[in-house]
Amino acid sequence: MHTLHTFNQLPKTEAAGELFKCCGSQNWVDQLMAYFPFENEQVLFDLSRTIWYEKCAATDYLEAFTHHPKIGDVENLKKKFTSTQEWAGNEQAGVNTAQEHTISELARLNAVYFDQFGYIFIVCATGKSAVEMLKLLANRVEHTKDEEMSIAMGEQYKITLIRLKKLIKMEGTFWNAVSQVTTHVLDTSIGSPGKGICIKLKHFKNNQWQTLSLGITNTDGRIPDLLPAGKNLTPGHYQMCFDTGDYFEQQKLTGFYPTVDINFTTFDTTHYHVPLLINPFGYSTYRGS
Repeated sequence: MHTLHTFNQLPKTEAAGELFKCCGSQNWVDQLMAYFPFENEQVLFDLSRTIWYEKCAATDYLEAFTHHPKIGDVENLKKKFTSTQEWAGNEQAGVNTAQEHTISELARLNAVYFDQFGYIFIVCATGKSAVEMLKLLANRVEHTKDEEMSIAMGEQYKITLIRLKKLIKMEGTFWNAVSQVTTHVLDTSIGSPGKGICIKLKHFKNNQWQTLSLGITNTDGRIPDLLPAGKNLTPGHYQMCFDTGDYFEQQKLTGFYPTVDINFTTFDTTHYHVPLLINPFGYSTYRGS
């Protein structure tokens, strides 16, 4: 692992090659390398996000997607992605302990996803089990092409940030910042966090709701990376959709609300925390801190 100082001492071609392993878009790498050597971590952090979201296009995103193995595709991981094999293998560690039927369903839905969108299912798999990734995949095959491209590019950027931190020892706390929009689900009927709940974040745009991202609540009932670190929403109307029906079904309970949709408005780039207190027959929410 480099420090930023030692990374800045690398020959430009070598530095570019290392960045390409973090994100397989040549345009992203070329534009980032225009600022090499990097003045400091904040500059690198800001440039990596700005270039990806504002200077890259669909062709660049699609190019980056091709440098990932399919989730659970171990053979492809070994043969095609030798330069990032260790990183990708660790990122997909949750698949390694999955049951056979889960792997089979992942493979089936990956094929459906590819036929529908023309590229492989991209997800920041770090810390997620195969069951959780399967739940995300099952939700994402229902999206429009525009929605899914927005989600996939966001997932790619999350992966890029993780790999940059594996490449360079970063000291700035901003690399590990939580999403601008967060939630905490608490099941008040049992006094425990609501874990394993799929949540979609939507934006009201062009007179319709469009999914921007989605995630699964962890064992603490939270999703720290619903949005990538440093990615702020434009002020406007948003919605968080909680799949409470599936959650209560997993608890072998009959819930009255199959989904809970919370509408809220953002006014600036500050942090927005939208907690949800649920039980099988009611729910409440508020703006938290």
